[in-house]
Amino acid sequence: MAEPFKNLINPGTVAEAGRHLQRAWPAFDRRRFESLAGTGLETLEFKARAMQLADALDATLPTDFARAAEVIEASLALPLPLDALGEPVALGEAEREAGLSGWALWSLGEFVVRRGMIDVPRALRCLHALTQRFSAEFAIRPFIAQHPQPTLATLTQWVHDPSVHVRRLVSEGSRPRLPWGQRLQLLVRNPAPTLPLLRALQDDPSAYVRRSVANHLNDIAKDHPELVAQWVHDHRLGASAQRSALLRHASRTLIKQGHGPTLAAWGLGQPLRGQAELALSASRVAIGDTLGLHVTLRSASAHPQTLVMDYVVHHVRANGSASPKVFKGWNLTLDARETRVLDKRHSLRPVTTRTLYPGTHRIELRINGKKVADAAFELQG
Repeated sequence: MAEPFKNLINPGTVAEAGRHLQRAWPAFDRRRFESLAGTGLETLEFKARAMQLADALDATLPTDFARAAEVIEASLALPLPLDALGEPVALGEAEREAGLSGWALWSLGEFVVRRGMIDVPRALRCLHALTQRFSAEFAIRPFIAQHPQPTLATLTQWVHDPSVHVRRLVSEGSRPRLPWGQRLQLLVRNPAPTLPLLRALQDDPSAYVRRSVANHLNDIAKDHPELVAQWVHDHRLGASAQRSALLRHASRTLIKQGHGPTLAAWGLGQPLRGQAELALSASRVAIGDTLGLHVTLRSASAHPQTLVMDYVVHHVRANGSASPKVFKGWNLTLDARETRVLDKRHSLRPVTTRTLYPGTHRIELRINGKKVADAAFELQG
């Protein structure tokens, strides 16, 4: 059985933080810190554990923020190393023994948020150090929200930072809708301030950074789909293989939704020239079984056609209404006058994010964002 997520912060985490903070500042009251951070820890969930550790830091680190930041920085392990693809890898045992690393740094970032608003430049320098050991993507967001101009100005400088971790923070920390993170409403409404950052980073040599840029653009697409469609249009022609992959990942949600301008930007705006048929393997299926989808394509064109194919299952809700869910189908090139048969199995097992209810379900086949065929089946409990 997997270890509970909350145990990423545990009594050992507290003891390790106390040891390295005392090493960095001999006057540090380690005993008090460990008592405050560790009392009742086993009864708390992850976030409450992280906040309790931050409370203990607040009570025991120097009251002068600049001095506290110095102690934090002096306590840290070496930056996380990278593999050949520019992806971070774990520290070795000797490096972990030499300095503070891991999940305790989440709480250090929270401490910087609490104390650092009075000295934003010093706080950002501390986050610059922290993010090279454990991402400061959550800690930097309150600074963007409360002090957008100086924080974004600093991020503009960091796009050229030699550290991959810092360059990734520029994109990941400023995502409008970062999962688990504070939503940055000013950037949800108007993402323009971060676009120069993304433009500077979209050809970064590290896939770690480029993946963050793609996810950032995908965030923007949820509120400004036309902007992302235009971004793809403006940056796709002549793009390297790495940039093309980034743009594809950035526009994945819009492509799945059949967003016309995005499909057009990828040269996929044309409807199927020919016929498409959808047949199901059964008219009645029990919850927990699988359903076969059988698709026949017949081209009526004298030229090859590039097709993005998805299917939409209109799930029945408890109240009898329908809720559509898009599933990935096939990406293919249909040759001139070609007939092609495609098969896929669709699972009807319940998942944690979706409850299945009996009733008539409709499946809709889409090609390049346009409905071309549909079929229905009865889901039985």
